[in-house]
Amino acid sequence: MSANELVKRGRRDWARWLGSLISIAVLVAALAQWRDIDYATLADLVPSSPAFWLAFVVYYLLGPASEWLIFRRLWKLPANGIVPLLRKKVSNELILGYLGEVYFYSWARRHGQLTAAPFGAIKDVAILSAMAGNAITLLMMAVGFPLFYGLASGLDLDLSQRTLGFSVLFMAVSSILVLALRRRVLSLPKDELVFVLAMHTLRIVAGIGVLALMWHLALPQVALLWWVLLSLLRQLVTRLPFVANKEIVFASIAIFFVGGETTISALMALVAGLVLVAHLVVAAGTSIYALVEKEGNDDADR
Repeated sequence: MSANELVKRGRRDWARWLGSLISIAVLVAALAQWRDIDYATLADLVPSSPAFWLAFVVYYLLGPASEWLIFRRLWKLPANGIVPLLRKKVSNELILGYLGEVYFYSWARRHGQLTAAPFGAIKDVAILSAMAGNAITLLMMAVGFPLFYGLASGLDLDLSQRTLGFSVLFMAVSSILVLALRRRVLSLPKDELVFVLAMHTLRIVAGIGVLALMWHLALPQVALLWWVLLSLLRQLVTRLPFVANKEIVFASIAIFFVGGETTISALMALVAGLVLVAHLVVAAGTSIYALVEKEGNDDADR
């Protein structure tokens, strides 16, 4: 075996071990949270409408599906590339933000036929995702600041103008810096960057709409328009970096608009519980797939 082949095999080995370690961490995190789910209460809350379940599946898969389309264009990612992207989503949400990117990078390194240098593309996609979220949040803040701050003040929420100002300033400055230094920070060609940014923007907008539809299907007595407004406000609240207790802030605003503290709390618990159950199912399924794939790669290397 040549020195070049040894180096390539060594790179595949460390990427394989890193991917395995993250897979184990995801399983441990999933099992740790499995016991915390109140399945009886969750079962009582779940709507029987097939439309609700279809909306939930779309809502859950929006992120991985949009990234599959992105990397399909960048790398000609095959259909089974959705599996590591699902694992990426679960790793980010169950363990630590951006750990999923590390896992996906290790997966891409093990599949060298896709791309010789995956780091640049994964980095650019992550940065543009944050920029798309920042841009939409800043636009919403510019349009709805009087309403949002008036609600926060009227509901006596711990949300000062200074906190909001620092949050807006941080998002604006970070986005402007990326744009100003884009030739040093971003490595993809301009056409690809525009495509990636457009896909992230469509994902965020679609996510806002689908979440509102889910809430409406769960509580149809509340008009869809109110749920769309609340979904927009949730996007705004969750993206502000220096706002503490984001879910409490959003729940208070939701109760103000819709009424019924018990109903809103139950709805938030329902969606959070279903997402967690989906994470656990995906973690188990992708772990089995990863083990089968690893066995197949080991056999091929022998």
